[in-house]
Formats: sequence, structure tokens, C-alpha cells
Amino acid sequence: MKVTLNTVTKNDEFEGSYKLAIKADEIVINAADEAGIFYALQSLASLYLVNSNILPVGEVIDAPHYQFRGVLVKQMLLAHAKYGTTAMLPTLITDTVEVMHQAADVIADAIALQTPGIIGIHFEGPHLSVAKKGAHSADYIRPISEQEWQVLSRQDLGKVVVTVAPENVLPSDIAKMREVGIHVCLGHTNASFAQAQRAVGAGATGFTHLYNAMSPLQGREPGVVGCALLNDDTYCGLIVDGHNVDYAACQLALKAKPMGRVFLVTDAMPPVGTNDTEFAFFDRTVTLDNGKLTSTTGELAGSALDMATAVRNTVTHLKQPLAQALNMASLYPAQYLQLPATHGRLIPGSPADFVQLNTQQQVISTWIGGAQVC
Repeated sequence: MKVTLNTVTKNDEFEGSYKLAIKADEIVINAADEAGIFYALQSLASLYLVNSNILPVGEVIDAPHYQFRGVLVKQMLLAHAKYGTTAMLPTLITDTVEVMHQAADVIADAIALQTPGIIGIHFEGPHLSVAKKGAHSADYIRPISEQEWQVLSRQDLGKVVVTVAPENVLPSDIAKMREVGIHVCLGHTNASFAQAQRAVGAGATGFTHLYNAMSPLQGREPGVVGCALLNDDTYCGLIVDGHNVDYAACQLALKAKPMGRVFLVTDAMPPVGTNDTEFAFFDRTVTLDNGKLTSTTGELAGSALDMATAVRNTVTHLKQPLAQALNMASLYPAQYLQLPATHGRLIPGSPADFVQLNTQQQVISTWIGGAQVC
């Protein structure tokens, strides 16, 4: 059942907050109690959620779990809903084509079952650069083939984002991805500025976790970062955790890009929402120390960031107004994915997905489809 908002009234007591009515039942969010004043704000979306605290990457849907079909991705959403996430693209990083097929099947089932909050999938690889692989396994990085096209061309996966290295795929491949409805991002790439520009010209519209695992901006070679900052029509995902990207670099990106073209991503890994301090990752171990995830092979391995913290960091460290930080976690990613205009904002007719925060910007409750999920 689709539940939408009937009325939305701006609440001037708190920036970016609203009073809502769902059907005939008014949801009063600005009532005070001992926990403080609550406010309703637009819901948050996680575009690049590497995985959840349910399963490690590489075991997204191995044989024992596949029988559950849409259930595990629902658990992924619920695990992050307590941090304000109401919509996500579960991400499969570089892996075998068999695992890609399995992941696609699970997401297709979740979409078919209208699993709340699951809106598509992000394939981060396998067509990446070994030189900028980060925590990805070099054993699975490969050129695109007909086998991958069988997965990528499916039309039952909701919104599909694919991250590629433009030096390892042809512009014609990017154009073909766009033709079948894929949103193409550049990432894990050591491409030159010229190669990145050709990819944008072929249809790439985004950059996966800006600055991370991509050729840097230099005076005589602007690299992929320079391409990302120069092209006003492209979008950039940004991990605002102070570990993956320095806060000053985040501020620079916001100054360089037009408003609305930078959105928040978490790159979240299993420790989010748990007390775990390490987890298995392919043939390695990843350790959490003071908010930073590091693999035994030395590189950063995603983040321990949740979306609510990303919003707070954007306000505190990037000096952005709360309304802008919330848009970076909701409206802007919705616009990047070309979701209907009713998504990513609170207006009559929009999905009844929203987040309840206190004045410290901590999540009090999360609602998806008019139902409180946490």
C-alpha cells in the first residue's frame, strides 16, 4: 500500500522542519517531552551503502542466505533506519559474475515485493583500476564482457548505479549503460583528465566518493578530481567522516560545485550500529580504530559512518546550514537518481518517509511509508 502525505505545514521554530498529516491521521512531531523538542524532516537516503551490519561484503547473498531472497536486504534497511535512512542502494563491490547475478536476483525480488526502502542497487566494480582499487580485490577486477552485460541490462532492479574506471571501459560502453537506464559514476580510477572528460561526454553523470581512490587534482594534470569539480552538471558523492576525506577538501568541493551537485554517502561497513571492532573481508581483516576502518593490507576499507552523523558533520565541520545538510542527504541524491519530484522532500503527495530529530540532530524515530520502523 502506498502511503503519501496529505498536508505539510512548515514549522518555523526549527530550520527545515515540518508538521505532517498522513491521510486522516495527523502526525504531530513538534511536541515536547523530556527528551527535547522533536521535529520532522525529510528522510535520508544512502546511495552508496557498501553493506550493513548483517553481512560482510562478499557474502551479500551466498547460498545459505539466498533462500531468504528479499529478507536480508530488508534487514539492511532496518539496521540503518535508526540513523535516518529510509531509502538505499545496497552496494556490491568487485566480485565474480556469479555473485553479481545473485545480488541482482535478491534486489529484483526486493523490488518486486515492494520491500520498503530498497530502491535499487549499486555495482561498485568490477571494471575498475587496479592502481586505485582501494580495498577491492584485484583478483576480480576485469574488463566488461557479455556476462556482466547480462546483469547490467536487467530492467527489474530499480535504480542502478555502476561505478567504472574510464581507462578500463570504452566510451561506447558508458553510452550503452546510459541507454539501458544505468547511472554511471567514475571511481576507483587512475584516469587522466582527458579520459575522464571523454567518459562524461559519453554519459557518466557522477563520481563515487569524491577524492577517494581517484587520480588527484594537480597543476599540470587535473585528473579525475579536476574533472569532477569542473563539470557543473555532474554529481559527486562525499564521505564526510574526517577520515576518508579531510573536512577542508569537503568544503572546497562545496565551493567548486553548484548547489545541489554534492550529496552525502556513507560507504558504510559492518561495524555501523554494532560494538564490533573488526570483521573478515575477503582474505583480510578490517579493524575499526577511533572511527577509522583499516584493512590488514594497509588501505582504508570503507567507513563506519552513518547518515545521521554525516549530516551532523556537515553542519559542524563543513559549516553548512542544517537545511542544506539535510538536502545533501535526501533531495540531492533523489535528484541524481531522477526519482519523481515528490521524493527527497516533504510536500503533499510525497511518500510518507521522514525522520524525527531532536535539537541535537539525533534520530528519534524513522518512518517509511507512513509506518514507524524504529
